[in-house]
Amino acid sequence: MMAYSSIIDWVTATWGTPLMERGFYPFDDYNLPYHISMALWNIIGGAIAWLINLLFPGNPVSEWLINPYTNEIFALVLFMVIIFAVAFIAVLISLWEERKVLGRAMDRRGTMIGMMGFLQCVADGLKTFMKDNVYSKKVDEMTYWWTASLVIGTSVLIDCMVPLSSRWFVVNYDAGLLIIMGLYALAPFFILVSGWAQNNKYSLIGGIRAAEMMISYEVPMLIIIASACLLAGSMNIGDIVNAQSEIWFMIPMFVGFVTFVMCATAEAERAPFDLAEAESELVEGWQTEYGGMKWGLIMLADYMRGSVSCGMIVLLFFGGWTIPFVSLDYFLGPDAVDNCLYWLPVPELIFLLKGWFAFFLMIIIRCGVGRVRTDTILNLGWKVFMPLSVLNLMIVLVLLVTGVY
Repeated sequence: MMAYSSIIDWVTATWGTPLMERGFYPFDDYNLPYHISMALWNIIGGAIAWLINLLFPGNPVSEWLINPYTNEIFALVLFMVIIFAVAFIAVLISLWEERKVLGRAMDRRGTMIGMMGFLQCVADGLKTFMKDNVYSKKVDEMTYWWTASLVIGTSVLIDCMVPLSSRWFVVNYDAGLLIIMGLYALAPFFILVSGWAQNNKYSLIGGIRAAEMMISYEVPMLIIIASACLLAGSMNIGDIVNAQSEIWFMIPMFVGFVTFVMCATAEAERAPFDLAEAESELVEGWQTEYGGMKWGLIMLADYMRGSVSCGMIVLLFFGGWTIPFVSLDYFLGPDAVDNCLYWLPVPELIFLLKGWFAFFLMIIIRCGVGRVRTDTILNLGWKVFMPLSVLNLMIVLVLLVTGVY
């Protein structure tokens, strides 16, 4: 048992061992958010252990709180909190960006509550949580609740799985893009079942529209993702980003870039592809019977899927967290931890800024293009974007075979 000493001794009890050499380090590479979470728990856990030991000298709880394995467990909990907090704040900024851009497009100032109008997003979220939990007695309750929970849960999961840099990730997996798209593809089925479970004709029509539209646009997206993987020679997200260190894939795959942006907009159910929630026709589409907190969380999930779409655009076409001909080895190099300012989130901010620019493109599409009919959307998916995605694949194959790229 550690003898009674100052709080500094309790906080720094495990600081002597390098992070990646401690008892159970869950990653193969250096992970910045995990490092931050470990430092936070050392401070929090050490302070709690010191206080308990001050009140009850010689107790085993204090020793347990600063045990290396206990540190790893609580650090993982804080790690997921940090990952979610950053993703959540990024989504709120995207929502604020959309309100401001749409306001200017309509010759007005947009939301003005709080710091440049940012607090309006927070106020709207709090307002939905304060509303009554009301729903129809005729719904299939189990399916009604579970499908909404799964739509929200999978949206949060895939948003957190998008890496912000080679040091800011949840899992460094080789088939990363396919795993993200696999989880992304679950949404149409949940939405369709949710629309059916509400026992409402408008909800059912909205669910059918959402499912058919998403499936129609997922196929071209997967073909374009396969093209990017061919061009990079790997399905690993880090390898795809590193392959764009000199030239972004947007240039050799410009056809795929335009097609992917439109398909990603449709996958996120954003205008002009928001027929599943067409207010003028279907009240609120498949979300009609969800109100209050449920509706607020579903809308948050919609914006998170939009954030994932923007993240995919950045990873595939904008070079991820890199800048052409600019070295970020000070932050991402093998010896970056030895630098005094290596923890500055420069690569992560580069990624987020690119993501907000991609979201700006989606907002411009919403401003400039009116809502189209269901049959037009399906024709675009199968008769226009599908051939364009195949054409993009053929261009990539020609570039690889001829040795141009």
